[in-house]
Formats: sequence, C-alpha cells, structure tokens
Amino acid sequence: VQLQASGGGLVQPGGPLRLSCRASGSIVSINTMSWYRQVPGKQRELVAAISSGGETNYADFVKGRFTISRDDAKNTVDLQMNSLKPEDTAVYYCNAIIIDYRYRGGDYWGQGTQVTVSS
Repeated sequence: VQLQASGGGLVQPGGPLRLSCRASGSIVSINTMSWYRQVPGKQRELVAAISSGGETNYADFVKGRFTISRDDAKNTVDLQMNSLKPEDTAVYYCNAIIIDYRYRGGDYWGQGTQVTVSS
C-alpha cells in the first residue's frame, strides 16, 4: 500500500491550488484520510481530515478557505485551497488509515508536496 501526492507548486497570495492524493495497493477499505503540513523547525500539524462517512474536520487556520473531499471509488483525497496566504507555505502530506488485504490496519503517509505562496 502506498500514497502518492500531487498538485503542489508556487502560487500567488490569494490564489487557489488543489492537492490530490491517491492510495494504491491491496486495499480492503480506507478509514480517515487527512492532510498535514510541516515547515522547517516545526512539528507536522493537521490541516484537515475526512472520515469514511464523510465527516470533515479543519484546523482553525484554514476554516473557510480549504475544503477536503474524497472519492472512495478512486481511493483519492483532495484538498482544495483557496485564498492562500504566505503562511500556508509548507510541505503538505497526505495520510490515510488503511485496511489491507490481510485485514491489518496501517497508518500510511504520502511523500509530501511543496506548496509555496509568494508574489
């Protein structure tokens, strides 16, 4: 099982950017899917999460600007980021709790994708 993130890049303040993450491998089911971010010298922090039932949870610093969504048919989780600010600059990581073909649960991470908000 692995997660592959994509969609990072350079964007101007106030602009939008969409991140996507796809899980692949021998997957039986996926529980919570999340996005985290990390800047150098700081701990990784939760940005947004979505449960298998579609319930969402957002960090206060992104509420009203970011939207998390998932497509269980494609095993993907997206993060639509609007009204980006320079302080959103970070490496963004996707995370998922996945049940594999052995019916074992695991905590999986994508490789990280850089988001830079700058003029």
